[in-house]
Amino acid sequence: MNQKWLIGIDEAGRGPLAGPVAVGAVLVPSDFDWALIPGVNDSKQLSELKREVIFKQAEMLKREGTLDYVVVMVSAKVIDQIGIVPSVTRAMSRALYKVIEPRPFLGSFPRKGLGKRAGSMGAEMGVEEVLVKLDGGLRAPKEFVHQETIIKGDSKEKVIGLASIMAKVTRDRYMVRVGKRPEYSKYALGVHKGYGTTAHRQAIKKYGCTDIHRVSYCKNI
Repeated sequence: MNQKWLIGIDEAGRGPLAGPVAVGAVLVPSDFDWALIPGVNDSKQLSELKREVIFKQAEMLKREGTLDYVVVMVSAKVIDQIGIVPSVTRAMSRALYKVIEPRPFLGSFPRKGLGKRAGSMGAEMGVEEVLVKLDGGLRAPKEFVHQETIIKGDSKEKVIGLASIMAKVTRDRYMVRVGKRPEYSKYALGVHKGYGTTAHRQAIKKYGCTDIHRVSYCKNI
């Protein structure tokens, strides 16, 4: 592989009845030592505790300049307005461009045209040196000339698996946090994270939808 850098992309929260969808983007050198962050896999195959351990390790490696990551979320309101696929695409594009923006420890890397980047993670980087790996049916913007969409990529490619973990943990933490607000306390969002459990559906039937619910997903309840 000629590309010196890898970006992994994956999403979390496509199917819930409430809350945002989240897309994670992880940037690593192509020769990244995955022994630095053991246990990376599809987030759905890991326990909540294991995801948290990996998330905190990734945070530490980001502070050290060994890797970088970004998670972007798009709200339930936007999902209702434009649909889930455009919402995921919007979040993915924002995450990609944000992860390649200039960082104090990574030097200059202009957002437009992708340009060059230098810093503690390695040598200069141009767009032709970046390989984007995406899970499922995701597709990066066309300016990312080297990209691969991989079915079940979150369990086959560690860089995608780590993106799935970062997205999942970020979204779960958000749902726990907002679930404590009085206006959402009846729905136990911190327990099911907005997914369509029996208890969640019963709460929607009893209390109706809030502004954190995807109304378009709840029509048949």
